[in-house]
Amino acid sequence: MSHTDFVSQVPEGFKVIGKTATCPTAAMENKDKKFYAIQFHPEVNNTVNGTNIIKNFLFKVCDCHGDWKMSSFVEETVQNLKEKIGDKKALCALSGGVDSSVAAVLVHKAIGKNLTCIFVDHGLLRKNEGDEVEEIFRNQFDINLVRVNAKDRFLEKLAGVTDPETKRKIIGEEFIRVFEEEAKKIGTVDYLVQGTIYPDVIESGLGKGTTIKSHHNVRWTS
Repeated sequence: MSHTDFVSQVPEGFKVIGKTATCPTAAMENKDKKFYAIQFHPEVNNTVNGTNIIKNFLFKVCDCHGDWKMSSFVEETVQNLKEKIGDKKALCALSGGVDSSVAAVLVHKAIGKNLTCIFVDHGLLRKNEGDEVEEIFRNQFDINLVRVNAKDRFLEKLAGVTDPETKRKIIGEEFIRVFEEEAKKIGTVDYLVQGTIYPDVIESGLGKGTTIKSHHNVRWTS
């Protein structure tokens, strides 16, 4: 474990409650304030009693009840979107990946043709994936879809570049420029729909956090 990956001194009011040979603060707590921190993954299979650690935190520390049901998520989300957006217009940056696809379908269920999706085909997808995205969202879901063929534009920007992080930043910057150009053609919209999971924000470097790898969707929303 590198020297940047462990806590060498705990904050005032905390005490160490777990450690390993390479991690002097594997777990710490401030009981009075109900603050707890761990330097390991309790959710993985090889963590002993990992599930119990999560349960104790949720039900004994946070006082959660565990009565939420996944089955109601879609209905509640669509209803909330209907109330929030009403008859206004929304624009979605659609990549064809899970995050933006779920966001697009949920908003489409709520506002129908008042949603427009822009799919920037940068030429870096799997074979035939661009056509599949278009088929699914335009023909199967009947979503307003604008497909932008920007393959040559992206590949020209990436020519000769070998560093992965530099490539990601180029792709992110060009994605934003293409999206902005297409959005101007559409005109005034009231909402921007963006499917971004929080790990993407963390990996892209949050505040003073170290950048693991840049995500173009985070660069757009930030």
